[in-house]
Amino acid sequence: MSEQQNSNANRAAKVKAAPNIASRLVLALAAAGIIGVAGVATVRSEHVWAGESTAAPAAVAPATPVIGTVQSPDFSRITELYGPAVVNISVTGTTKVSANDDDDSDAPTQFSSPFTGPDGKDPFAEFFKHFQQGQGQGGRAQEVPMRAQGSGFIINGDGIVLTNAHVVAGAKEVTVKLTDRREFQAKVLGSDPRTDVAVLKINANHLPTVKIGDVKSLKVGEWVLAIGSPYGLENTVTAGVVSAKGRSLPDDSTVPFIQTDVAVNPGNSGGPLFNSRGEVVGINSQIYSRTGGFQGLSFAIPIDLAMRIEEQLAAHGKVEHAKLGVAIQDVNQSLADSFGLDQPSGALISSVEKDSAASKAGLKPGDVILRANGQAINTSGDLPALVGLAKPGDSVTLDIWRQGKPQSVIAKLANIDDKTAVADSKKGGAEQQGRLGLALRPLQPAEQRASGIEHGLLIQDTTGAAERAGVEAGDVLLAVNGTPVDSVAEVQALVAKAGKSIALLIQRGDAQIFVPVRLG
Repeated sequence: MSEQQNSNANRAAKVKAAPNIASRLVLALAAAGIIGVAGVATVRSEHVWAGESTAAPAAVAPATPVIGTVQSPDFSRITELYGPAVVNISVTGTTKVSANDDDDSDAPTQFSSPFTGPDGKDPFAEFFKHFQQGQGQGGRAQEVPMRAQGSGFIINGDGIVLTNAHVVAGAKEVTVKLTDRREFQAKVLGSDPRTDVAVLKINANHLPTVKIGDVKSLKVGEWVLAIGSPYGLENTVTAGVVSAKGRSLPDDSTVPFIQTDVAVNPGNSGGPLFNSRGEVVGINSQIYSRTGGFQGLSFAIPIDLAMRIEEQLAAHGKVEHAKLGVAIQDVNQSLADSFGLDQPSGALISSVEKDSAASKAGLKPGDVILRANGQAINTSGDLPALVGLAKPGDSVTLDIWRQGKPQSVIAKLANIDDKTAVADSKKGGAEQQGRLGLALRPLQPAEQRASGIEHGLLIQDTTGAAERAGVEAGDVLLAVNGTPVDSVAEVQALVAKAGKSIALLIQRGDAQIFVPVRLG
């Protein structure tokens, strides 16, 4: 296996230009890593079987044959055949910058999650960066001129090019350069920020094209190849393996990303990810980095999803996305125990939007979605990825776990642009719950009006099990083990029947989450 370590990833990964490619190249050469020699690793297993007489050498069994052979593939043929279909994309336009921006600051990221650091920023979101190459100026929330570079690839001989939406965001002029040095002004047929896919058209014919592969047959551990223009270095080839499939990132994306360890850097955005047979299986889109450069974690948009988006953009210039209308979270062991599940898997519904597809199908907070259209939902990230491949109006059969019993419902997916509101989840002074460790009281009418919460109990203080689980004073308790609560007596009765674990649905700010509490 060939391994290359590049320690020159020291620039921000989104909309940051490399003003002096020559100086960067000198630095890169000065800090060159060690390249191992590709070879064959052979695994052998030898067993010696002893007969009744140890003196007879004939009783010794022969060595077990070779179990497996691992060899680095030769990507030169793929590069020769399909490298000419990979293009360099240059963009001029405008971008918005804030007063805090400088040459080394990170551009705003699209990622967000319910987890924040001490400074209020999302630590996961800060790591994930687009890796488009560009530049801008500091200023006070204003539009400034921008130049950027990225990659793309030709899927149709008549000039249809796929790339990332963030590569052409804010573009006034897009130039596509081929490997034969020809340049064309491109028209953006459409761009979909939700999936980060964009479609370009150049006026040319008989162009080299890539071959589209099958993502379903792609295996974890399989060799893959990336071609692109990192830091403007056109048609750069890097290789690695598939690290994971169906990876969800900490944002609102519905893309089931392909995770690889292929070296990708600013400028690789929009370039193709090939399998070992020379078929495109993804579009390189994201990296996970503390420095802005490659650190061994890169993410590609599956080509089957990208081609579905391309069809809609080429035909209509826009994309309609499906929506179920639920907020979900992972099921850990404590939550599995609370809901009586055999194992911690599935997507736990913490809230349902009013008038959404989920609401009309009868889904409720506390339901655990185990399968969708027969496909197992092992983690909460599996569900949005599946919905992301569907269209508005499609029906999806959901196998759920509700109140200790399996059920099935059918939901007709809505359009993600449809406006919905978060639904309610299901009255004296505060009363302390000894076993649970909560001081509870009914919500006052003024509190109900201010918060928009009609049912539930205000948590005034926490101790013991609830405090250890992370429940906080000021949270509103909405349900216990999926059963809505409006009184302290209801909570007492549910806690009395609980086993070693109990799941509390709480409202914290604008979010509803299930908190597992281990009672002992």
